[in-house]
Amino acid sequence: MQALPFLSAPLLSAPFLAAHRLSAPFLSAPLLSAPLLSAPLLLARLCTAPFQRARRLPTRASSLLLRSTVVELAVLAGHLLLYPTGISRERPVPPPAPHPAAGPPEGHPAPETVQPDPGAPSMLPTEGRAHPPVLLLHGFIDNRSVFLLLRRSLHRHGWRHVEALNYSPLTCDLRKAAELLSRHVEEVCARTGHRRVDIVGHSLGGLIARYYVQRLGGDARVRTLITLGTPHSGTGIAPLMSAHPIVRQMRPDSAVITELSFPAPHCRTHFVAFWSEEDRVMVPATTARINHPDLHADNVHVAGVGHLALPVNGTVAAGIREALTSAESAEGAADVISVA
Repeated sequence: MQALPFLSAPLLSAPFLAAHRLSAPFLSAPLLSAPLLSAPLLLARLCTAPFQRARRLPTRASSLLLRSTVVELAVLAGHLLLYPTGISRERPVPPPAPHPAAGPPEGHPAPETVQPDPGAPSMLPTEGRAHPPVLLLHGFIDNRSVFLLLRRSLHRHGWRHVEALNYSPLTCDLRKAAELLSRHVEEVCARTGHRRVDIVGHSLGGLIARYYVQRLGGDARVRTLITLGTPHSGTGIAPLMSAHPIVRQMRPDSAVITELSFPAPHCRTHFVAFWSEEDRVMVPATTARINHPDLHADNVHVAGVGHLALPVNGTVAAGIREALTSAESAEGAADVISVA
């Protein structure tokens, strides 16, 4: 089970916001049996809570809830089948090697090699010529396989650098996971030549990324952080699961949630939080919204999408792409203004 904001409105098209509010090296690889340990708990909640709540809802809302529950069960079944494919750590694609220069004509000496000036600015391989790297961070007791469809969507629409990170279900401290994320971001920036990255975090993954941005100076590296069903104010789901230390850190009264409510002046990262009333893991559902006076955040409501379906939903994927594109457009406009 997984326990577990856009630039301000001017940077996004009004039709997009209206449509979405009205419509529907980390630790060791996760254990193979991890999803099976939590699947019964999630299955029980998916099967019982919606039907209990549906009796108290109007007919249309009840139908939407039951439909999202059926989709959740289908996504859970499919994800259990795909889970083994995401156990191993992803191997990043190395940058293309430069083509060897042609040798000198026969009978001519080789030209003297010119050493680069240490004081000269380095040439960045892809910055300014490609989208910033996108890092995908999964939720509690999950792995990178949950982002299979989202990765394909981003690749198909022109994102070259998309990497999904794994962290172990044995991780017992969200802060440590955030420190490891910091190291990985630095490695990605060094490898791709980009100064900043974008992050998409599902559930706990979004909370880890937010802690890195707010508390560990990650706003210098993270341009946009998009969260999907993340308990920004803590969630009261499944008290039985609180036996796990990292689940206790996701509860509303935890020290981690308290730290995230501290002032964060001059935070440079743009936050986007997707949330749904049909998310049965977020208790209450509005905990997946970001409400912080110092953060540049946009909360996007998606109707009829459950917790497990958020990373695989086509509408959410389109919203993620538009959020990332809008951030680039705003960044480009700022550069033009600064140059002028």
